Amino acid sequence: MQTSPSSSASDGRGKAQGHPGGSRSMKGSCPVTGMLGLIGGGEFTAGCEFDAELLTASGGTEVVVVPAAAAFSNPAKMLATATEWFKGLGANVREVPVLQRPAALDPANAAIVRAARFIYLAGSSPLHLRSVLKETPLWEALHAAWTDGAVVAGAGEAATALCDPMVDPRGGAFTMGLGLVNDLSVLPHAERDVAEGHKRTLQLAHGTLALAAVPDATALIRDPGGAWRTAGQGIVRVFVAGVERDLSALP
Repeated sequence: MQTSPSSSASDGRGKAQGHPGGSRSMKGSCPVTGMLGLIGGGEFTAGCEFDAELLTASGGTEVVVVPAAAAFSNPAKMLATATEWFKGLGANVREVPVLQRPAALDPANAAIVRAARFIYLAGSSPLHLRSVLKETPLWEALHAAWTDGAVVAGAGEAATALCDPMVDPRGGAFTMGLGLVNDLSVLPHAERDVAEGHKRTLQLAHGTLALAAVPDATALIRDPGGAWRTAGQGIVRVFVAGVERDLSALP
């Protein structure tokens, strides 16, 4: 389900305000957008060859990387790894130097993102990513580019931040995310025993909120038009109200 650039707030229990009971629109109402890749982690490494498919879908040879979520975890190293990885796939990496909120307010950075055909967000700080991008020209540019057919990928904690609500890493509850997709939360780096490792998150996922547990080197992909599928090495598990479901439960 596509959202506006400014997503509605979560009530902390897995229901977005304005959606009583956490209800969702049917996938049939989803407008066409670009491809979306929500990657569990282990990005830019062997096992993530699905990046080649995302690159092909973009129709280009440049990947625009927004490193804000890596601001406190050596963004230069992350960018170097991304550059080497995509070089092997026949693409160049272009950094948008956004680590703090003022850079996301810069029209020049927003223009780069708006013109991009493949936008990639990665890093380990979803709360920082949200605080940097929420309600900024850069976020509006990313949303507009995606609506116009650009590919957007989020890896690890950046994947959960793209959704609303997102999982709060400080305790497993839900908090407001960026809202590229509503009524979906991603558990990145998901181990096989999701029920044991994320009891609190599963208990708090009320209504029809879909909780997707995505392992490393695994992608949950939304094709243009709204259909979901998976790629990579792991198995994506989807839970609604504590019950495991298939991908048809995703918004």
